[in-house]
Amino acid sequence: MGVAGNRRIGLGGASLESHVLGLRVRRATPACGQHRASRRKSVTVPASPSDSGTSQRPAVTKRARAAIVIAAVLVAGVFGASALAAVPGPQSDAAGGPTASATVATASPSLTLTLASTSALTSGSEPAAAPATVRRPAAAVAGSSATEATALTLLATLPVKGKAPKTGYNRTGDFGTAWLDVDRNGCDTRNDILARDLTAIVRAGRCKVLRGTLAEPYTGRTVAFVRGNTTSSLVQIDHLVPLANAWQTGAQQLTQAQRVSLANDPLNLLAADGRANAQKSDGDAATWLPAVKAFRCTYVARQISVKVTYRLWVAPAEQDAMARVLSSCPEQRGMASALAPGAGAGAPGSGPAPAPAPAAPAPA
Repeated sequence: MGVAGNRRIGLGGASLESHVLGLRVRRATPACGQHRASRRKSVTVPASPSDSGTSQRPAVTKRARAAIVIAAVLVAGVFGASALAAVPGPQSDAAGGPTASATVATASPSLTLTLASTSALTSGSEPAAAPATVRRPAAAVAGSSATEATALTLLATLPVKGKAPKTGYNRTGDFGTAWLDVDRNGCDTRNDILARDLTAIVRAGRCKVLRGTLAEPYTGRTVAFVRGNTTSSLVQIDHLVPLANAWQTGAQQLTQAQRVSLANDPLNLLAADGRANAQKSDGDAATWLPAVKAFRCTYVARQISVKVTYRLWVAPAEQDAMARVLSSCPEQRGMASALAPGAGAGAPGSGPAPAPAPAAPAPA
């Protein structure tokens, strides 16, 4: 047992000694160990054809995808730059220059029309009205020669019958909005009439009447007109033949354009005292006449001229009242509409045309 034990110890000691020596050798020669490790790492095992194909396919796919993405970005950049170059910037749009208009015209014709209108407004000139959107009312129904007679003679030509029902009457729908520019002079009808009937006028710009003095024809008073929210209504524009009365005496048979002409015809319009105009309302000569009797002949003559021009009729009581007024001025003549075919460009006066001046005597 002792010998056997010594042998195990000896063997164990030899083995231990050998192990220790081996460790010392490895510690003393690290380069050799590292050389062997690097040799082991550098050794590559050739892959089979199938294995190499499998390992390379994913790399090729990723590169192809990357190339496609890069190409798409480049193409989008080129087209985006072209689109931005075709759109004018704020400065070119405001200027409305030929280059900006030409560029936009290639991309969008409708946008070119918008820029052209903007250019005209910024340059201070008025753009031309589009034929499809702006309609000038038709001229009055009858020609200017229809009223070349005395008011009594014209009254005898008007049909006499009762008023039609007022059913369906709509001021804006039947006669257009107030106020339009029917004579295309750039100013609306209200300002045209104020400029015609007032004196000592002060304007803002070319059209808008700010102040003036009215020798009021219905009351005989002098009215100071001042434009404003609380003062403009002191002077109103009266329709001598009220539109509701016109509707009931034949205007229903007129075209829309002819009714718009009637509502804006200077022959049928007069600057008047606001309270007097409100009292008159839509009354005819049988229910309302101006307080100033000296103006009644002119007032009735203009009503008759309007009815002749637009081929309206008179009610029996209306005809009688007109005849009574004109009996005191049988020579009162009718007046032509400025919108009637063959009429002159100026607005009609409030009375008969003045007699021509006598010819100067021939020199001796």
